[in-house]
Parts: sequence; structure tokens; C-alpha cells
Amino acid sequence: MKIDSIAVIGAGVMGSGIAAQIANAGKKVLLLDIVPEGAEDRSIIAQTALKKLLNTKPAALMHKRNAKNITPGNLEDNFNDLATVDWIIEVIVERLDLKQDLYKKIDAIRKPDCIISSNTSTLPLSDLTAGTSKDFSRHFLITHFFNPPRYMRLLEMVVGPDTQPKVVECLSHFCDYKLGKGVVKCHDTPGFIANRIGTYWIQTALLDAIRLKLTVDEADSLAGTPMGVPKTGIFGLMDLVGIDIMPYVLESMVHSLPKHDPFQEQAVIPDIVKKMITDGYIGRKGKGGFYRLSTLNGKKTKESINLITGEYAPHKQTTLESLKPSVKKDLRKLVSFDDKGGQFAWSVLSKTLCYSASLVPEISDNIESIDRAMKLGYNWKYGPFELLDKVGVDWFINKLNDNQQPIPPFLLAARGKTFYSFENEQALSLNLAGEYRPVEKHEGVLTLTDIKQSQRPIKSNSSASLWDIGDGVLCLEFHSKMNSIDPDILALIGSTVEVIPTNYKALVLYNEADNYSVGANIGLALFAANTAAWPQINQMVKSGQDTYKAMKYAPFPVVGAPSGMALGGGCESLLHCDAIQAHAESYLGLVEVGVGLIPSWGGCKELLTRWMLNPKRAKGPMPAISKAFELISTATVSSSAEEAKGHLFMRPTDGITMNRERLLFDAKHKALELVEGYLAPEEAEVSLPGSTARIALNLAVNNFVNTGKATPYDSTVADQLAMVLSGGDTDITELHTEDDLYALERQAFVTLIKNTNTLDRMQHTLETGKPLRN
Repeated sequence: MKIDSIAVIGAGVMGSGIAAQIANAGKKVLLLDIVPEGAEDRSIIAQTALKKLLNTKPAALMHKRNAKNITPGNLEDNFNDLATVDWIIEVIVERLDLKQDLYKKIDAIRKPDCIISSNTSTLPLSDLTAGTSKDFSRHFLITHFFNPPRYMRLLEMVVGPDTQPKVVECLSHFCDYKLGKGVVKCHDTPGFIANRIGTYWIQTALLDAIRLKLTVDEADSLAGTPMGVPKTGIFGLMDLVGIDIMPYVLESMVHSLPKHDPFQEQAVIPDIVKKMITDGYIGRKGKGGFYRLSTLNGKKTKESINLITGEYAPHKQTTLESLKPSVKKDLRKLVSFDDKGGQFAWSVLSKTLCYSASLVPEISDNIESIDRAMKLGYNWKYGPFELLDKVGVDWFINKLNDNQQPIPPFLLAARGKTFYSFENEQALSLNLAGEYRPVEKHEGVLTLTDIKQSQRPIKSNSSASLWDIGDGVLCLEFHSKMNSIDPDILALIGSTVEVIPTNYKALVLYNEADNYSVGANIGLALFAANTAAWPQINQMVKSGQDTYKAMKYAPFPVVGAPSGMALGGGCESLLHCDAIQAHAESYLGLVEVGVGLIPSWGGCKELLTRWMLNPKRAKGPMPAISKAFELISTATVSSSAEEAKGHLFMRPTDGITMNRERLLFDAKHKALELVEGYLAPEEAEVSLPGSTARIALNLAVNNFVNTGKATPYDSTVADQLAMVLSGGDTDITELHTEDDLYALERQAFVTLIKNTNTLDRMQHTLETGKPLRN
């Protein structure tokens, strides 16, 4: 079996989002919906959905050209086209009668071995297939995507008793490799895994926050980062998802779950939430939600709602002792703290973890599926059973006993143990019998997390570590704050360049943080500037240039493997690699102008030479110079790895991995492919026009300044960038080496960092995490 052509039936937010991700995978997809009564354009619903996809934020399409892979149509004129596709995904309204009627029509025309799946999250598979043919049920299963489908990595798969193994294998492989999904097999139970636990967790936090009279900000601070939950916390997440869907989700769960299920006690919609929905405060898609933006004295201010009075007010500094850094950084200390914050944290944590443990084996036979579902579907840093190991199983059981709280049998079976163990380079997990079983290894998946279980780093310092990932390949991992590039990272790169030729074959730059690197550590540069240490600043810039140059021209291949943001100095490290194998969700850019600087570790030089040597560029040097100037001066960041290729942050030959879990494996094999016969690249030389190009670029910027679209200081930064890209004091007859361009970058960097405007911008960025905007 293979999947080449796909149809999505239902062009709502979810259906069109699924179609977009299929288009991102380079596959043709037919998007169908009903014909509205009296519509002149009979495919208006699907046509409108396609137009929305082109403007959706965050973008559903990794590149706008991917929209060409989607063909809009309708369920009357184009229904027979379903006979040609390999996979049909049903994403219509959650009504069993409508779905079953549709399935009968599909069964009458579908081709042999066509797979059919439903995106339902509320209807049992056994009900969906009731009355269908035997062959239909053999090719039917549930594929529950999470919204938005491009960014949410979880896909819950529910298989029926009749579903053929080859159908499951084929679709699992496609969703994994092509759509980038973490496929988790679930039992056919209400809410499956992620929403069963996730909705219970949200409801528990909501009701406990009201009961303990906590502010929204306090509750999110307590049940967010300390528990490994994204900083949006509980209330920020509800605003993002939409508060108005809560009643529907709870109603479905109440109806489907047995009366004795603990979820029933939590399925209460507070009066404050009912009023918010009535008044249109349903989250980000409405007038606001638990949080909203208000304009006060001409400035936008973030406000949160009072859960008791329903009134909004700006954030106030909390007086809770439990929110002091010394307490909330230690989860045990936080949930043991004797104030309402500590009581809230314990109540949410204990109820959620106990509920999760009580659902084994109902929702899944193994704990790793449950943990994986919560991490991929709700972006938790740790799954429930990983959290239990983190806080301590015995400690948790004892605290439950002290509070006279019931303890699930599976949790009791883990007394004296951990839920996960590691022996003889094999990860193990606890089963229902209280015994350890091997955690399933997926072919083509390699993680540093597993590698760290069985070895120590070859080299390490406070900001970076070097790991042996097998077959003669080393992996250099950043682990500084936000993976910002600092002297320790540069030092380890430098020493690695010396080590590899004697004992190893290749190097991969990779880490498993949310972001590859946010750029250089500007705090160090700001400190040096405030002490007027100009020679040290010049040397700091040269050190970065020398390190990246040594890496670029080392006698072995170097592959960069980014995921998430790769900005500034992080992007420059990738520009100096022989090749890149990027996760599809990689956002590359040279953003130094945001703090009043320009790229100075070879970023200007690398981007300029790539555009100069691009065989598709227009003739003459100015088109290439103008393009590099545009990308750097506007701090352009690619919205995907695919878009990064268009900007030449990545080469056309660089690879893209859809599934984040497969990135290191793919990068390692790309490096090994380059080993045989490897020759370091030749240094580039370019002819640059000098002052004539600089004047032309500055004229364009001055027009923006004169019309108020740029500030006078923007012009100052742009002038130094123009000086570098035009080649400085030269003419078109001279050849510029890479060292010439490195020198111009250093000159421009020192000139700009002496400016008080730059120092103000750097200080603002350090304090707020955002560049200063005039």
C-alpha cells in the first residue's frame, strides 16, 4: 500500500488545516465540502477555506506555493473524484448519522485498499463502523489531529478490531515521515489520551483557582513552568483554544464517561465562565478571555479577569511566598508550601497525576504512550509518569497518605521503584504487573536524551557538550541560557575542530531545546561596551569569526540540524556548515539590526556570497547586494525551513525533516553521506562596487526615513551594513576575500556598538527579551 493522493471532506478550520499540512508534505489533496443552498460558486466553502489558509496566522502553509497542492471542490460535483484517492479523511460535524450516511456513499465508489479515517474525538469507532461493510471496516480507523495541524505534533490513532495491520502500518508511516506527527496508538475510549487527561487537568486548575481565590496570573505561574507546562499556563491555554468550546467538550465527556469516573466531579462550568461566553469574552478569537489587551493612556496593557468579580485589571505583583524563585523552582517544595499557592499546586498536581495513573490500562496499555501524548498534544515538558519520577514516587505516595487522598492501584504497584529505568543501554518502563519492559524503539529515531543515559560527554563546559552519536560522528550540543552563543560554546567548537580529524569522521550541530539558538550573548558585549573595552570587543568578534571559519574549512563535514529559532549568531553558525538538515519548523534569520548591530560572525559575508554565487540571480553585483541588504536590514526570519531555502539561509540541496524526533538521525546520515571523498570548500572571492552601491542603498533607506517608515538611527545602522555589503572603500576591479569581509564586519560592529542608541537597544532587549521598536 502507498499514499500518493488524499481527500479531506470538511473544509472547516480543522479540515482545511489538515489539508494544508498534507500540501506541506508535497502531496496533492482534494478539499471538499457541501454545496450551500443558492450558492453561485458551488465550491464556495472549500474555495473560501483555501483563501483563508493563505492569510492564516500562524501560517498553516509552510510556503504559499504549497496552496497549489490543494484542489477545492464540493461533495456533489466532485464526489466521484474520491474514487481515485488513496486516503480519505472525514472531518465533518460530530453527528453519527451524518458520518454513517457519508461512509455508505464513500464505500460505494472508493477504490480497493483506499484508507478511510475520521478526525472525530468524541464518537467511538465501534459506533462509526456500525452497519458498514466488512471491507470498509478493514480499511477504517480514527486519526485524531490536534489544532493547528501544522504545529501540533500529536496524532492519536484508534484502530478497530477489523482494521488490517497493513492499513495501520502504511498510515502510521505516512503520518510520521511525511506529516511529521508523533503517532500514538490509543484505545477506543472517550477523549482518547491527551484530551481525557488534558481537559481534566484544565478543569481541575480552573475550579481550584476559583475555590482558593487565586488570580489568573498566580494560577498560571504556579501550574505552568514549575510543572513543565508552557508559560501560557492554564488560562492562557484556554484563551488560545477558545473558552466557548468548553461546554461542548464537557458535555461530550459527561455523556460518554461512567458516573463513577473522577472526571464527572470536575465537569462544572463556573458562573464566571458562562458570563464570559455570553458576553463574547471567549479568548483570543473574541474580545478577550481570561486575559485581554486594553489601551490605557495610549499604551496597550495586558489585563486579566478577576475570577470572583469578573472585572479586568492590569497585572499586579503577587505577594504569594510560594511564587518566590527559591520555592517554585523546586516542585516538591512548591507543592508542600503552606499558602494558597502551594495548596493550589498540590491539588492540581496530585489530582492530575492520580487520574492519569487510574486510567492505565483503560486508555493505553503502556505509560510511555500516555507521557508522549501529553508532551506532543499539550506541550508538557514531562508526561504524568515522568513527573511522578521527577517528584519521587514514594514521596508522592506518602504525601497522598498524609492528606488521606485515595491512591490508584497502579501507583501503589510502583512503590519503591521509578516508572522508568535504564539498564544496559535499554530504556525500560513499568507495566501493570510492577515489572519493567523495554520501551519500544522506533527505527530512524535517535535522541540525545537516550544517548545521555548510556555515556558521558567527550568534552563539556557550562554552555556546550560534545557527544559520540555513533559511526564516527560527534554531536555538539548547546545548553546555555536560551542557547545563546557565548565564549564557552565557541571554545568547544574550536577544540572539536582539532579533535575530530584524529578519531572521528564528521560533526553535527544539534540540541533538543525548543530553539536551536536565539543568537549571540549580547549581555557580554553590552558589559564590555559599558566599560569602553573596545579592543576586547574587537577580539570578541574576531574570535567568533575565527571559530566559524575554522569549522567551515575543517577537513571533515559539518552538518547543522536546527529546530525552532536559529537567529543571529545561531543562524551564522549554520551558514558556515557544509550542509543543513533542518526540522520543517525551523525559523532562520539574521536579526542583529533589532539591537542596532549587524551580523559580524560572518553572517553578512556568507549571505552576500551565496547571493553573488547564486546561478539564478540577475546579472551584475547589485541584485545580490540588494537582496542581502534587504534580508539583513529588515531582520527577515523564515517562517519555515522551506522558506529559508528561498532566502538562501539554506541551500537548495539542504534537507528538511518533517518529524522532530527523526532530526538527529537524519542529520547524522547526511554527515556520513558527505564523508567519502570529502574536500573542504574553496574560499570565495567576489567583486564589489564600493561607494556607488553604498550610496544607492543609503538613498533607499533615506526615503524610508523621510516618510517616517524608518528612524534616523535605522539609517545609521543601514549605512554600516551598506558599507560591508558594498565592499567598503573599493571598486569593482578588486577581488574581496572572505577575510576582507570579516574585517569590514568587525569595523562596522565596533562603530555601531559605540553608539548610545545601540546600547539602549541592547539593554532594552536584555530586560524585555524583545528588540526596541520606535
